[in-house]
Amino acid sequence: MSEKEWRDRFYEDFSVGDVCKHRNARTVTTYDNMMFTLLTQNPAPLHLNHEYAKASGHERMPFNSTFTLALVTGQSVADLTPNVMTNLGWSEVRLPAPAYEGDTIYSESQVISLRESSKHSQAGIMALKTTGYTQEGVVVIEFIRTVMIYKAGCVPVLPRPEPIRKS
Repeated sequence: MSEKEWRDRFYEDFSVGDVCKHRNARTVTTYDNMMFTLLTQNPAPLHLNHEYAKASGHERMPFNSTFTLALVTGQSVADLTPNVMTNLGWSEVRLPAPAYEGDTIYSESQVISLRESSKHSQAGIMALKTTGYTQEGVVVIEFIRTVMIYKAGCVPVLPRPEPIRKS
């Protein structure tokens, strides 16, 4: 297990078995649910109509599950993958319970595999099992995300512009 801070890790800074409890949690709102559902052209009334959700047996309107996937993935980025070269995929996505509007979503990830990239010597391949859960600890999503992550010293460095100052 690596003892290095989570922030700004590179491929060689991770060990199989490392667990990170992601620092950011987020309360999801009706606005989030409606906006995401409409932006993605999802016509399901389950996410657009409170009365339909009640008639379907839900106490509150369930949150759009693809937003939950995006949110929980996003929560992991600051801690685990700011030095990612690319996402390679998501697999084994499970939604054991619904998230509802008003829930606060927390997440954690465990490194489940690491290997060298056969195509990119400047990066390695890392698989993470990520779990998202509510303020009550109810697991609402689990998935495996595979990423290609840069090795130390191989991340592209872009020059930072300076503001033009008038004297």
